Amino acid sequence: MKRIFSIALIIILSAGLNACKDILEAPTRSSLDESVIFSTPSLAEGAIAGVIQSFAETNSYRGRYLVFYGINTDTEVYNSVKNTTSEQARLSNYNTNVNNSQMNTDNNAWAKFYEGIERANLAIRGLKTYGNVEQNKELAQLLGEMLTLRAVVYSDLLKGWGDVPARFEPVNSETVYMERADRDVVYKQLLADLEEAAELLAWPNETAVTQSVERVNKAFAKGLRARLALAAGGYGQRSDGSVRRSTDPDLAPEKMYAIAKKECLDVINSGTARLLGFEEVFRTFAAETNRAGLESLWEIPFSEGRGRVIFDLGVKHDVVSDYTGQNKGGTNGPNPIMYYEYDKDDVRRDVTCIPYKWVASASSPKGVRQEPNSLGAWYFGKYRYEWLNRKVTSTNDDGLNWMYMRYADVLLMAAEAINELDGPAAAAPYLKMIRDRAFPGQPRKVAEFMQQATVSKEAFFNAIVDERALEFTGEMLRKADLIRWNLLGTKLAEARTKLQQLDTRQGKYATLPAKIYYTIASDGETAKIYGLNFGDTDATGASLGYEYNKTWTLNSSNDAVKYWDALYLRNPDQQQFWPIWQVFLDTSNGKLTNDGYNFN
Repeated sequence: MKRIFSIALIIILSAGLNACKDILEAPTRSSLDESVIFSTPSLAEGAIAGVIQSFAETNSYRGRYLVFYGINTDTEVYNSVKNTTSEQARLSNYNTNVNNSQMNTDNNAWAKFYEGIERANLAIRGLKTYGNVEQNKELAQLLGEMLTLRAVVYSDLLKGWGDVPARFEPVNSETVYMERADRDVVYKQLLADLEEAAELLAWPNETAVTQSVERVNKAFAKGLRARLALAAGGYGQRSDGSVRRSTDPDLAPEKMYAIAKKECLDVINSGTARLLGFEEVFRTFAAETNRAGLESLWEIPFSEGRGRVIFDLGVKHDVVSDYTGQNKGGTNGPNPIMYYEYDKDDVRRDVTCIPYKWVASASSPKGVRQEPNSLGAWYFGKYRYEWLNRKVTSTNDDGLNWMYMRYADVLLMAAEAINELDGPAAAAPYLKMIRDRAFPGQPRKVAEFMQQATVSKEAFFNAIVDERALEFTGEMLRKADLIRWNLLGTKLAEARTKLQQLDTRQGKYATLPAKIYYTIASDGETAKIYGLNFGDTDATGASLGYEYNKTWTLNSSNDAVKYWDALYLRNPDQQQFWPIWQVFLDTSNGKLTNDGYNFN
């Protein structure tokens, strides 16, 4: 712990490339103390890069948290789920071990998150002490960014580990070792921090800094505060094993809904963000223009040689080709039931759920073509090498940012909160905006849906639960949503039943054909697939004359574990969080434990 938190200010500054020129022109190094650094905008800005560096480290967000947090759920799964004893699978199947080899190292996500927090704490102290933020808008922006970035890290710590140490001041000799704090304490601090941050930050495109989604803006800070309020007022597993809401009156559900409503409406009414076409959202994201004022509110920035978004979460490429220099993608993917949850006219389906991978093809212009994989291995179409405007050349990283929040989330959080406070009629316009985009040119279908959704508050809540699944599959929001709604175990049990019915063609899946039939289009790479839709039949598929067919199943005869049984091995509601890893327990001077969480 001592080594993790021994971070000098000069290290923070050295991470900021924009600060290099100013350092040379500033007073001599001996006088570069906090009073100079944090009263000089161009120097203080280097602290932002210092925090982001902690996000991008090998075993931080880049290669551990983004790929392993948030699965398995009813919407997202680890694609090698049936290999239940692998260390990777154990991070997903609710059977996590404290010495997991993917996580139990002293440079892992837990350490890097607290490293980023310490860097933020140093900067926050310096800016509040020397920054004169009341008079200097540049320094005010930087303080707002630091408060928000610290809240981002704490938000993800709370999602991953539940109760965590509350470090809101730089480490000193008396605070090197700290116990877990009640998460309610952390939530209250973060809600206060983000309220302060929003007063300091500029709206998207209000200043030169906030023209990029790689820099924090007021809309994102407000959206994040809404997200945290909903989590703070929701359910979660506690250290005594119970799953309950907070008993702190300051975090009562109605108060948290009121915060979420206010913050979301502030963003909506500001006019500083907007919905794009659904596929356009992710093509724009892949174009890497980083323009603020569209749907993306903030992204974790990765350089071209850093980040593993497509590498782990994208459509799988078996071989290198003109599209990509790395044969990766597909570590995680949509739960196979998700494709069949969408209406066939919902434009989100074929963007989100991809049934094929890319394989070598000598006859294709780019050296690859699409090949349907299996019913048990789908891919997130939101992240594609083939949509980038550049060819990835690194063998380990793809450089695509992580879209941390988009405007659609604000609209659906507004709908959820307003329904709870004011009823479905008041909340309906915000849900309807999402449905209108999902079904362009089909107002009748949208109207029928909205009529059913607004029958009651309960019906509207259930519609929100389903809509967030359809909208955000692949964006790793589902697990935290299900936990705060107290639906994690329920939805996983439903998914297990649906998976079994899908594989055996029972229930609503009874009309699906046993096989899929496919051919390669005239462009030499696109797979034309028949057999994925309700109403398709094997008789029609066989009559099409396509060159290929494949039995569409989740399991093979030699599987030791059935797909649905591998989804979770223990009660998900008693395994909502990861343990603090053994290496951190061993170096905590006895302060950190996993008591009450029943880990292996």
